[in-house]
Amino acid sequence: MEYAQLGRSEVRISRIGFGCEQLGETDWGDVDPRSVVNAVRRALELGITFFDTADVYGLGASERVLASALGDDRHAVVIATKFGVNWKSGPNGGRAKTYFDCSPNRLEDALEGSLRRLRIERIPLYLVHWPDPGTPLEATMNALAKAHRAGKIGEIGVSNFPVNLVRAANEMLRLSAVEVQYNLLDRTVEKDLVNCCQDLGLSLLAYGPLAQGLLTGKYRTNGGFKPTDRRSRLQHFQGPKWEKNLEATDRVCEVAARLKYKSSSQVALRWLLDNPTVTSVITGVKTASQIEENVGALGWTLSREQRTYLEKMAP
Repeated sequence: MEYAQLGRSEVRISRIGFGCEQLGETDWGDVDPRSVVNAVRRALELGITFFDTADVYGLGASERVLASALGDDRHAVVIATKFGVNWKSGPNGGRAKTYFDCSPNRLEDALEGSLRRLRIERIPLYLVHWPDPGTPLEATMNALAKAHRAGKIGEIGVSNFPVNLVRAANEMLRLSAVEVQYNLLDRTVEKDLVNCCQDLGLSLLAYGPLAQGLLTGKYRTNGGFKPTDRRSRLQHFQGPKWEKNLEATDRVCEVAARLKYKSSSQVALRWLLDNPTVTSVITGVKTASQIEENVGALGWTLSREQRTYLEKMAP
């Protein structure tokens, strides 16, 4: 297993993280609860020490399932959870309505709820899930500082924040991490966020490293996703972008074939892991075999020629 330091803190995390949104059993099609619990246990056996969730995943269900699956090991790993997306129950048991809410009152309620569901006394890494235009950033940062002084949270980070807000937040309160979508098909963060993280000594945590499964090479048609699977709604599975992304995925598969013993998933993950700014890649997992495959991205590197070939094909 490869490990890396979280920002400028003394906390170390596995470079392969376990993304826990699917533990909430929503938005990712069919999920077998027993299978994901087995995957968590297998991740621990493989040396995974970083588990990423959020209060809104399954409206609290992901945190509860994660705590149960980890058992006593929940005190020995680094759990990251997030707040900032509040919700109201939908009518007649329908889909809940979500909205941004980073107000101090919401932070206090969300934090207590996460601590209760995760069954821990302190959250190792607490992240603001999304910026909230309706709440002054300073108010959110002050509330986080208060929670930190109270010993309820350890390291602090932001997720899905643009560069100007990352810099502003870090001036108000020392951050350790920035979590953002980053993969071969979406390299937007390279415009300025990567340099920002380097300048400020922040860890970049990359979610969606396989572009919601597209870079695995197993999807050759963009149909067949159930309405309960968010891939039925994602732009990179639609229209002209879909055709361009398929061409890019083919190159990932080509590199994997040349390496003989590596899968396209492992190639796509390794491309990120070879970036020194990327501290950990957060991989969504449903089965033990998936986490086993993801760990196969560790312990080797892509050549410069292979990286260049992959980057030229990116949309």
